This record gives sequence, C-alpha cells and structure tokens, in this order.
Amino acid sequence: MAPFVEVCRYKPVVPFSLTSSSSLCTCPCRRSTPRNSLTLPQLPEKYSNLRLLCSKPSFRSVNNRRVITAVARVESEQLGDDGNSKEGDERDKEVQNVEEDSSLDQQKAKSRSQLKKRVVFGLGIGLSVGGVVLAGGWVFTLALAAAVLLSAREYFELVRSKGIARGMTPPPRYLSRVCSVICALMPILTLYFGHMDIAVTSSAFVVAMALLLQRGKNPRFSQLSSTMFGLFYCGYLPCFWVKLRCGLTAPVLGRSWPVLLGGQGHWTVGLVAILISFCGIIASDTFAFLGGKAFGKTPLISISPKKTWEGAVAGLVGCITVTVLLSKSLSWPQPLVSTIAFGVLNFLGSVFGDLTESMIKRDAGVKDSGSLIPGHGGILDRVDSYVFTGALAYSFVRLHGV
Repeated sequence: MAPFVEVCRYKPVVPFSLTSSSSLCTCPCRRSTPRNSLTLPQLPEKYSNLRLLCSKPSFRSVNNRRVITAVARVESEQLGDDGNSKEGDERDKEVQNVEEDSSLDQQKAKSRSQLKKRVVFGLGIGLSVGGVVLAGGWVFTLALAAAVLLSAREYFELVRSKGIARGMTPPPRYLSRVCSVICALMPILTLYFGHMDIAVTSSAFVVAMALLLQRGKNPRFSQLSSTMFGLFYCGYLPCFWVKLRCGLTAPVLGRSWPVLLGGQGHWTVGLVAILISFCGIIASDTFAFLGGKAFGKTPLISISPKKTWEGAVAGLVGCITVTVLLSKSLSWPQPLVSTIAFGVLNFLGSVFGDLTESMIKRDAGVKDSGSLIPGHGGILDRVDSYVFTGALAYSFVRLHGV
C-alpha cells in the first residue's frame, strides 16, 4: 500500500493518487474490487478526516497494480483541535485588517505628498504669473505664447490619443506640430498688429491648405474640425488676455498710485481687470474644491463626476467675494452691481473652461493632459479655467468702460 496525500487546510477538496494491490489486484487468486469503488487505506491520524468523493481508474498498471486517482474531501472543522479552524479564520481577519490599515495609511501619505506638491508649485506659479502680469508688454506676451505652445501640444496629443482617435481621424502629427506653433504666434501677432483678424485668418488658411494638399490621402472633416477647434481653443481665445493687458491703456480713475508701484500711468484698466479676473478664478477653484470636499453631495455634471453643485455654489461665493474686495481696493469696477456681474462672468468662464477640458480628457480616457507640473498635471490642466474667461473679461471692460 502506497498512499500519497497532499492536504491543504484551506482547500476543501484534495486530489491524491493511490495504488493498492490488496483491493485492486487482478490476480485470480484474490477477490477483485469493482472498478468504481475504492476503499481508503489506513491513513495517519492527521488525515482521518478524509472522505472519499469519487475515483477514476487510469489505463496504466505498474507491477500488476492499477493506479487509481481519487478525490477526498477535507472536513476542516475536524483538523487538529476543534478550535483550529476558528482561530485560523480569526488570524486571517486580523491579517486582512492590518493590510487594509496599511493600505489606508499609504493612501493618506500619498495624498499629503500630492497636496504639498500642489501648494508649493501653485505658489511658485502664482508669484511668477503675478510678476509677468505686472510687467506687461512683451514680457507678458512672450510668457503667454510659451504657455499657449505647451497647451496646444497637449491638446493635439489628446486628440491623437486612442480614446478620441477611435471615433474620428486625427490630424497628422506634422500638422499638429505646425498648429501648435501657429497658436503660439497668435498672441505675438496680436500685440504686434494690435488685433487678431490677420493672425486668425492667416492661420486658418495655412491649416486648410495643409490638410487639402496631403499627398496620397483624402482629408477628412474630423481632421479639419478638430484642428480648427484647437486653433480657436488654444490660440484665438488666449489672445484676449493680450488685448486686455496691452490694448486697454486707460488709467484707473479715482485712485492715485505711488511711484514705487509704477505710478498712475502703469495701473491701467486692463491691468486691474486681469488682476481681479486671475484672483477671482483662483478663489473660485479654491472655494469650489473646499466646498465640494466639505459639503459636496449632488453631482454637477456627468463629464466631471467629482464636481458638485455645493462646490459650484461655494466657488461662486468665493469668486464674487474676492472680486468685491479687490474692486474696493483698486477702485474698479464701480458700482457694486457691476462688480458682482464681473465676478459672475469670471466664475462662469472658469467653470465652462474647466468642463470643456474635462470633456476632452474624458473622451481621451486620461486623467491629466500631461505631467509637466508636479501635483498639477499638464499646462492645460492649469490654464483651462482661464481660456474662456479672457474673452468674457475683455467684453465686459469694453461694454462697461472706465
């Protein structure tokens, strides 16, 4: 008799092979055992809990012994002491709880690290942008052109991603690069010529010709539409910030500015409008994030599941509050109704830009547009709230006046 048994206390069914000359011998001098039956051999006490389920005779024999494959069930509650099974289950639960606690601690540590990165890089970006806005002129325009170039590259990479490319034909890679450069040139041409008509018309003409003259390929409408939207979204709309900062040179009335701050001539309506808009957008994002964390329950829209109505209301209140406070300090805009309207416009532009980029990223199947800024994602993730706000702020100033 040669039993071979492998027992695992956590697996209820245990296969084993067994050879038996006494019960399965085919010799005529011994009584043969039916093929479909098997008597378990005398096993050690620790295997006494095995119960035979079935047996299957094989078609090979070794030394006049037929090999039988059997399956036995382990009754776990009978293994060893009576309390071993319960103790094992308790130990498993304890180990699982420890692993879950460790995983939660790791997630919390990662979240704190991400938040620290966001704060550090956010402050650095904010101070840099503030200095560029105060400088104005070519410093502001070139910095904006650099941001536009990086944003346009991220946009066209999103368009070429698998998620979006499955439903449409993306523009060729060389054309995406050309369009990124065209988008970066738009703010520069706007400052140089004083308006955007020439820049936009020339860019659209170049792109359309490039699509139509592709060798060996038929241009698709999806290529043309995604490219034109990229020029509009990443190139045309940011030009309103140039027109606002460098085109509206009327000084803010009702307040005298010291020479150390540039004097009366430096603090124009365009500069004040940009400062209020930027601060309002930052307040909107911050209050919306904090309000959503604390009170968020009702989803705002399906394309951005984490945004809630409670967070949106908190963002609106924060944007209007900061706008009113800054308007009192900077003496623009007046009266209070105009100030509130300006805050509401900044908030709406911020939310619409954010949701537009969320829609693009959702179709592309990515979380961030890039990874250039640690803790923040890509450039487009940081400037999406400012894309449409520039056009709204410029329109408000033109309608409201000084």
